[in-house]
Amino acid sequence: MHAWRSLLRAHARLLARLDAELQASQGMSVTDYGVLVQLSEEEDGRMRMSELADRLLLSPSGLTRRLDGLVATGLVERHRCPTDRRGAFAVLTPAGHTRLQAAAPDHVEQVRRHFVDRLSRKQLEALADALDKVTLDKVTTQSSCP
Repeated sequence: MHAWRSLLRAHARLLARLDAELQASQGMSVTDYGVLVQLSEEEDGRMRMSELADRLLLSPSGLTRRLDGLVATGLVERHRCPTDRRGAFAVLTPAGHTRLQAAAPDHVEQVRRHFVDRLSRKQLEALADALDKVTLDKVTTQSSCP
């Protein structure tokens, strides 16, 4: 129980710190940053919205609300799937890519300061190994859409 509660406490406090600092330095939430990162890691900067929600651990409605702000600021666009009327894609815009590149150094420094630098290499490896063992693999939804 101690390990479980420590994990929950560390996760909540770390995300709160990172979010507050990224908001202060970049005017961006950690969740918005995460959306941009996920899209940037795709070859064409686009991802099916259902898969993006799954990767970010957001409900479809939670992702829709998150994307509304990113679309309004021109960082992301929504594209309909031409072969599946129910499908839609989130697409990283050039402005979103530029914004991500500007925010990345601050976020990396903040993660390093609040997490990486507080643990030894051995602790980081053990933590990664332990968390990998409890992470459930999810099957991603395949789409007929290009």
